[in-house]
Amino acid sequence: MTHPYRSHTCGALTSAEVGETVRLSGWVHRKRDHGGVLFVDLRDHYGLTQVVCDGDSAAFGTLDSLRLESVVTIEGTVKARTEATVNPNLSTGAIEVYARAATVLSKAEELPMPVAGEQEYPEDIRLRYRFLDLRRETLHANIVKRTRIIRDIRNRMEDIGFTEYSTPILTASSPEGARDFLVPSRIHAGKFYALPQAPQQYKQLLMVAGFDRYFQIAPCFRDEDPRADRLPGEFYQLDLEMSFVTQEEIWETMEPVIQGVFAQFAGDKPVTPAGSFRRIPHAQSMLDYGSDKPDLRNPLIIKDVTAHFEGSGFGIFAGIVGNGGTIRAIPAPGAGAGSRKFFDEMNNWARGEGFSGLGYINIKDGVPGGPIAKNHGDEQTAALIAALGLGPNDGVFFAAGKEEQAAKLAGLARTRVGEQLDLIDKDRFELAWIVDFPFFEWDEENKKVDFAHNPFSMPQGGMEALAGQDPLSIKAFQYDLVCNGFEIASGSIRNQHPDLMVAAFEKVGLSQQDVEDRFGGLYRAFQYGAPPHGGMAAGIDRIVMLLCGAQNLREITLFPMNQRAEDLLMAAPSPAEPKQLRELHLRVVEPQKQGA
Repeated sequence: MTHPYRSHTCGALTSAEVGETVRLSGWVHRKRDHGGVLFVDLRDHYGLTQVVCDGDSAAFGTLDSLRLESVVTIEGTVKARTEATVNPNLSTGAIEVYARAATVLSKAEELPMPVAGEQEYPEDIRLRYRFLDLRRETLHANIVKRTRIIRDIRNRMEDIGFTEYSTPILTASSPEGARDFLVPSRIHAGKFYALPQAPQQYKQLLMVAGFDRYFQIAPCFRDEDPRADRLPGEFYQLDLEMSFVTQEEIWETMEPVIQGVFAQFAGDKPVTPAGSFRRIPHAQSMLDYGSDKPDLRNPLIIKDVTAHFEGSGFGIFAGIVGNGGTIRAIPAPGAGAGSRKFFDEMNNWARGEGFSGLGYINIKDGVPGGPIAKNHGDEQTAALIAALGLGPNDGVFFAAGKEEQAAKLAGLARTRVGEQLDLIDKDRFELAWIVDFPFFEWDEENKKVDFAHNPFSMPQGGMEALAGQDPLSIKAFQYDLVCNGFEIASGSIRNQHPDLMVAAFEKVGLSQQDVEDRFGGLYRAFQYGAPPHGGMAAGIDRIVMLLCGAQNLREITLFPMNQRAEDLLMAAPSPAEPKQLRELHLRVVEPQKQGA
C-alpha cells in the first residue's frame, strides 16, 4: 500500500479481497449511527463501499464529526458481510471495510442541496452548484454514458472508412435558420466573426478539396431560445459528408451506424433493424401524423375528411371547408366506452394550446353522440364512421382550419390521445427517414418565398425545376432521421453547381452578388470541379437523451445554461471591462426601457 490515497477504488472490492488491508479515498455519501457503530458509505467515481467504524477505532471521532460530502482517506480491513446484509445492488455489496484510521482531505460546508438520493430540487440551485449536482448517481451515470456513446460513434465511423477532421470555430455568418453568436474582431474594427451554427460550408469544401468520408463530433452554436430538446448556446452533432454518393447510399451507410449505437446502449429495448428504416415522404408524414418528426410507436393515423363536410349540416365545419380549409380526423379507439369527460378535457386542452377547439364524435354501443353527429346527419355520419373504420365504442376528434393549422393541431392531438389512452409502446426505439422535403416555403411574415430547410441542398429536377415550376412545389433531396417523436438527424444531397446555387438564392430575393459576398468560398470552389456530394448531421445530445431515458437535455449535459441562457455556475454572460470594449472598438447601448 504505497499509494498515499488508495489501494483500490470504491467500486473494486469483492469477496476476493476479504482479509486484506486496504486504503480508500472518496466522498462521505451517507452516515448512519447504530448505537455506537458508525456506518459510512464512501463514494468515488467508480462506486460505493460501506465502511464500518466502532467506538474503539481511531477513525471514529474523525468520521463522526464530518459533514456529508467531505473527502477522506480510510485505511481498514476488508471483511465479508453476513448473508443477511449482502447488498446485491452494489458491486461491493458482499464486503465492508472496518476502518482503523481516517484522514480528512477536505471538509465540506453545509450542503445547499442533497447529493444522496434522487429527489427533485430547484433548477437554479442545481445549476449554480452543478459540481454537486454532477455527484448525484443518475446524472453522473448519464454523463459517463454520454462519453461511451460518443466513443462508440467514433469507432463505428472509423470502421467504415470515415476520417475525423476538425473545422474552424471562428468563421463567417451562415444562413442556418437561427441567430449567430458574433465575436467582434480587435484587429479589424467594426467587423465580426461568427461561431458556426454547423460546419456546413467547411465540410462541403472538404469534398471539393478531394477528401472523402469526413466526419466530426462538431460543436455548433446557435443563439436560440431553449426548449426541452434544444439547449441554448451550444450543442454537439455527428457531422459527416461523402463524395460521389446518392441519398440512398447515405441512408444505407448510416443506418447500421445509428442502429448499432442505439442497439448497443438501449438495454433490452428493441430497435428498428438496419435496412428496415421506413422512408416516409414529408407530405405523407404531415398528413398521416401531423408532424415531420412523428412518433411511430403511436399507432394512430390521421385522416383527411374534408370532403365529408362539404355542404354538411354541421355549419362550422361546412364554413371552414367552403373557405378553403381542411378537416383532419384523429381516431380514439375505445374512448367512446368511457365518459364524455375525456372528450371535454381534450377540447379544453386544445384551447389551452391556443386553438379554437377540438371537435369530436363519441360512439357508445354503436350510437354516435356529440354536436357534430347530431348536426352532420345520420347518413353522412354513418358514412364518415365507416370511412374511418371506427368501432362501436370508439371516438374520433376533428382538427379544422387552414391546412397548416389543422395539421399542427391534428399532430398534437394524435400525440395527446396516444398518451391519454396508453397506446404508445414506450419500450422500443422506432427509427425512420422523412424524405422529399419541400425546397422552399412561404414566409408569411415577410410575404416572400424562403428556403424551407438547408439552402445548400440540391433541388429535385435541378435547373429545369427552378426555371419552370412553382417554387413551393419543388422538392429537395433532403431527409431527416426521426426517432420516437424527435428529429435526431438531418441531411441532404448538396447543390454543387454555381449557376444552380445562384438560381436557387434568386428565388428568395438574393442576387448573384449577394451569393458571392455571403458564400464566396463555396461559390468559388464550385467553379473548380466539385464532386456530387451529400451528408447529414445527427444530434449527439438528443441521441444521448433518448438512450438515457432523460426528459430534458440538461440531464445529459455537463454544464448547461438555464432557460434564460445564463450559466449560473460561471456567472455568464457578464459585463465586459471598459478596457476590453475599447480594444474591440465597441460601445454598449442599453436597451430602451418600456414606457420611457
